Amino acid sequence: MEGIFKINGEDKKFFFNSRAILLDVLRENGYTEVKDGCREGECGACVVILDGKLVNSCQVFAASAIGKDIKTVKGLGDIHSPHLIQTAFVESGAVQCGFCTPGMVLAAYHLLKQNSDPTEDEIKRALDGNLCRCTGYVKIIDAVKMAAKKMRKNG
Repeated sequence: MEGIFKINGEDKKFFFNSRAILLDVLRENGYTEVKDGCREGECGACVVILDGKLVNSCQVFAASAIGKDIKTVKGLGDIHSPHLIQTAFVESGAVQCGFCTPGMVLAAYHLLKQNSDPTEDEIKRALDGNLCRCTGYVKIIDAVKMAAKKMRKNG
């Protein structure tokens, strides 16, 4: 099967098995920032934004994403030009092993696009489904608060 996917603003043509999941198609084509965690939709390591919705790519058939807009964490920013959320995660010490970070950053981005001044409870709900084994979440929540403040300041 073949399909054109719009990933981080660029059209990409991929060939894949008709039963393939989006996670595998992305990773097989170099999008290793989408992490392969539990494959059950429980850990959040594989999240992407698909047509404006935060989804676990391990729970999406690749064929159903043909022609849709897909954003990975690299679509927000990179090491040379990081997004304010990525900067806030680094500055607040919310990045440890880094495995969960792409999913956490995308969950925070999705939240802050909808709500520029979330409460701590709203942040916790937005991050629910993203597991971290290193930080205990305190620094991650601090990072989202910091990012929200930075984004409000910068418009």
